[in-house]
Amino acid sequence: MTGLTGMDDAAVVADHASLRALVGEAGQNVLDKDIGRIDRHAADFIARSPFVLLATSGPDGTCDVSPRGENPGGFLVVDERTIAIPDRPGNRRLDSLTNLIDNPEAGLLFCVPGMEETLRVNGAAQIVTQASLLQQMAVNGRPPTLAIRLRVRELYFHCAKAFRRSGLWKPESWPDRSELPTLGRIVKDQSGTTVPAAVIDAGLAADARTNLY
Repeated sequence: MTGLTGMDDAAVVADHASLRALVGEAGQNVLDKDIGRIDRHAADFIARSPFVLLATSGPDGTCDVSPRGENPGGFLVVDERTIAIPDRPGNRRLDSLTNLIDNPEAGLLFCVPGMEETLRVNGAAQIVTQASLLQQMAVNGRPPTLAIRLRVRELYFHCAKAFRRSGLWKPESWPDRSELPTLGRIVKDQSGTTVPAAVIDAGLAADARTNLY
């Protein structure tokens, strides 16, 4: 791996005015698309979405983004200004949840397979244990221990350009998985453990089978 070369600190854009001089101003139609609530189109998109990215930040400004996956309908629209995201079993690092305790601002990016548009939602979030809410999120009779309840402040659909540039939904553009290392191999190489990669992979596979919910 090679580092970046020829980087010129004088070329860093460090203030709003310089940034706007380069990029220009947003059109009024772009500014107006933020409706700040969940209308029927947003509710339908969320109901069809099996995947959302959750962005949080700590009190020191450090940021984190984590993926959340559900069957379609697993992310709940409580009312036109409230979304609930179940917290399923994970690695217990709790990066997102501890961030929310320290700084309740969060961003959500909902995706629907095959759709190039995404739904962006920002607002204040809380970690909740309300039994009636958690029971609505139960899978195979197992409700989550916690949920993230977000009060919508900003909501708007994002255009398709990023997905068109990436070709993310085009199988013909996907890499050959056999050419990439397994997660077990990556963990072994990065951690220096003596545990064989195949053993790590088997443990990860078993956890995925038995500990999804």
